[in-house]
Amino acid sequence: MKIAVTAASGRLGHAILKVLNEEIGPDNVVGIARSPEKIDMPAIEKRRGDYQSAEDFVGAFDGPDTAVLISAPVTTGTDRVAMHRNVMEGAKRAGVRKMLYTSIIGNGKEEGTKFFATQQVNRQAEHDLKNSGLEWVVARNGLYLELDLKHIIRADEVGVYQNNGGEGRCGYLTVDELAFGIARLATDDRHDGRIYNLIGETNTQAELVAMANQVFGLNVEYQAISAEDNIERFMADETIAARGEEVARMLTGCFECIAAGAFDVGSDFEAATGRPAKTTLQQMQEILQRR
Repeated sequence: MKIAVTAASGRLGHAILKVLNEEIGPDNVVGIARSPEKIDMPAIEKRRGDYQSAEDFVGAFDGPDTAVLISAPVTTGTDRVAMHRNVMEGAKRAGVRKMLYTSIIGNGKEEGTKFFATQQVNRQAEHDLKNSGLEWVVARNGLYLELDLKHIIRADEVGVYQNNGGEGRCGYLTVDELAFGIARLATDDRHDGRIYNLIGETNTQAELVAMANQVFGLNVEYQAISAEDNIERFMADETIAARGEEVARMLTGCFECIAAGAFDVGSDFEAATGRPAKTTLQQMQEILQRR
């Protein structure tokens, strides 16, 4: 089995490459990115692939039996539905047998939130993959624990962490834990034709803050705010603001989903991997050890 991973220079793609490199060896792994020189994995083969071009992926997928399609990032002015279809078309033309798509958790309560349009793209990609003629697996990822944890740690400067998630529950995982689950789904054909929620336990925002306080020695309180106030808070972040208000609204929509219970779903992590997901506290402790 030879596996190709798209968007391999990104956070999740790189983590998946690392797990596959350890489990099936570098000769059986191909990393694909728009700028392959940015893939920081010396032992594996690197190829160019731009989501805007199906033709790119005909060549990029030449040889691999299985492909992992990392969901295209949300950016202003891009047609993510077409981008995902380009990768699937390239895979079919190259003779790929199986594709895994990294989607997002959600139980349908996303409708009416600012995240709904983004989620519709994810669900369209799932639909397109099921009807592509390829063997398929969908890994619906929980939210990245590291991203929200970074904001909680930063909030220690003022003592308050704010968002519009309220008392809703959400499944989080670190990127490394997600990568482990995705690699297992990609390498085991018993999972073909199924959708998996890759999360561990679910937590409220206040619970996340309390655990972060415990692990990182913080003194932060959680405070729920309105969606509009949260957009303003995101736009004050230079990194997010540089990506545009559409991204700030989408991220705010994620917290609307949390508040609505849309991300409070059951976990399939043990069914996918053979072991339970690490607890949120364990994952935070691992993040601390890596700092």
